[in-house]
Order: sequence, then structure tokens, then C-alpha cells
Amino acid sequence: MLNKPKHNLFRNGRYALEGLADIIKNETSFKWQLLLFFGAGIVAWLLPIDFIYSAILSLSLFIPLLAEIINSAIERVVDLVTQDYHILAKNAKDAGAAIVLISLVLTALIWAATLAVAFKLV
Repeated sequence: MLNKPKHNLFRNGRYALEGLADIIKNETSFKWQLLLFFGAGIVAWLLPIDFIYSAILSLSLFIPLLAEIINSAIERVVDLVTQDYHILAKNAKDAGAAIVLISLVLTALIWAATLAVAFKLV
């Protein structure tokens, strides 16, 4: 068990922060997701809607961030295993990209439904 350090709450928290910092530094797609997160987050709180609706909209913005982190992890593991083209490597990376796409669609649907209710369109 070479890659299995001793568990410690503070050490594990530090590892998580190091991973987040590395993704922010090295993943362009994650930077775009952060831009979307902050931009849409501002919009969510500026809209003339009740607090609960703004909270739902804001919380939904974490979904694409989480998906992008998962996608980055998949891509890094695949790249660790092989830099050569292999159909299974491509399929794994495509599946990671699909996670991100579905997360964006889900977030858009949450926004559409929430705004429809907030503005009494339904």
C-alpha cells in the first residue's frame, strides 16, 4: 500500500486543499467553471427573488465544479497509465467529459425550474 498515508483530519484537509489549488492552477476548464460559478452566483443574489430561490440557484452552481474535479481526476489517472492513444483511455476521458456536460444541463434545468417558480411562470 504505497500511496496510503496515515489518516489524520488535518493532514487530509491539507491534501484536499492542495488538490484544489493544483486543479485551479493547472486546469483551464476548472477556471472557466469558477468564472461561471462566481458570475452566476452574483446574478442569483441580485435577482429580485426570495432568499430560498437564490440559495437554490447558488447551491446548484457547485454541481459543475464537482463534475469538473471528477473529470480532472479521471484525466490525470488515465494520463498516469498511458500517454499513448488507447480506445479505453479515450472512453474514460469521454465519460469524464460527459459528467461535466450532464452537470451543466442539470444546473441549467435547476435554474430554469427555480426561476419559473420564483417568477410565477408555472
